[in-house]
Amino acid sequence: MPDKKMTVAFYGHTRQYHNIQSEIDAQIKGVLESGQYVLGPVLNRFEQEFAAFHGTKYAIGVGNGTDAIWLALEALGIGPGDEVITHTNTFFATAEAIWLRKATAVFVDSDPRTNCIDPTKIEAAITPRTKAIIPVHLYGQCADMKAIRKIADKHKLFVIEDNAQGIASRGDGFRVGELSDAATTSFIIQKNLGCFGDGGAIVTNNSEIDRIVRKLRNHGSEKRSCHSIGYNSRLDDLQAGVLSAKLKHIDEWSDQRRKWAARYSKGLAGAKNITLPYETPGYRHVYHLYVIETKNPAHRDGFLKFLTGEGIDAKCHYPIAIHQQEGYPWGHGARIAGPIPNSERNAACCISLPMFPELTAEEVDYVIANVLAWDGRTK
Repeated sequence: MPDKKMTVAFYGHTRQYHNIQSEIDAQIKGVLESGQYVLGPVLNRFEQEFAAFHGTKYAIGVGNGTDAIWLALEALGIGPGDEVITHTNTFFATAEAIWLRKATAVFVDSDPRTNCIDPTKIEAAITPRTKAIIPVHLYGQCADMKAIRKIADKHKLFVIEDNAQGIASRGDGFRVGELSDAATTSFIIQKNLGCFGDGGAIVTNNSEIDRIVRKLRNHGSEKRSCHSIGYNSRLDDLQAGVLSAKLKHIDEWSDQRRKWAARYSKGLAGAKNITLPYETPGYRHVYHLYVIETKNPAHRDGFLKFLTGEGIDAKCHYPIAIHQQEGYPWGHGARIAGPIPNSERNAACCISLPMFPELTAEEVDYVIANVLAWDGRTK
């Protein structure tokens, strides 16, 4: 056990703000003085920056990450009677967006190493009603998009990447947004690229998706005072300004996350009662979360309690899988395609250790020492 007790936070929001305060404050001041706070020039500039960052033709800022998914689904014409394949060991919003379109979420198992959707399970879940696949780049690790794209092309399906956790991640020879019809993200403050409230975006190379989503996000309007049925889901210029300031640092911050992840993995390599995160060879994992798993599900809650008792703000993402939630719509709203033991194991065993660029080596080493202390006394 460490000689001195410390407090290690889970998030580094205020540290990050203080590090680039002048850049963020300048962006906010510029927006406030412009008098253009919604659908203004700062949002337009950020959308261009964000599209360029992904190498896509278009980026559309929307109200949040959930809206981004269901607006993409609506732009692709997916709705009642259609099925969308995804996985269940992720945040509720992925499936929620499918249900908001009154489509059916079809859950397949996750890969036992990456915890992303398992491509080998997808094809057996496809029916004549299947219209799309939504892989989630869970914890900052890209799903196997080459395999997913191959399946989608074979069966003429759309692919929407849920990239809420993987900004700046890459696969082996592909970028997020390159092998899909659209990729969506969330900018809520917890994300690797976070604003100071809610926000989201869609990136795409499809001009029709771009046109439809821009119309839908603004009350169905493409021309002032002319409307059809749409929604109010706009990323405001204040948030876009904050994101523009932060986007310049995202690769640097991702490198720092990878540095802390490597330090965790090296320090914890000898632990016998936990499994460490896996990075697919040739991929760039950006460690939105550094998730370990207890080998025995019965140990997870006690382990979490031990860590928090030592001042470490560890958490669980996501301890209740979507199909285990009280709000899960059994029946026409969802179905499980085959056994999902890997997804259920991940939910039962996961613990997220503190992970943000502004951590210190002393904090990471304190977490490592306490994890090893628990591991040494656990049988």
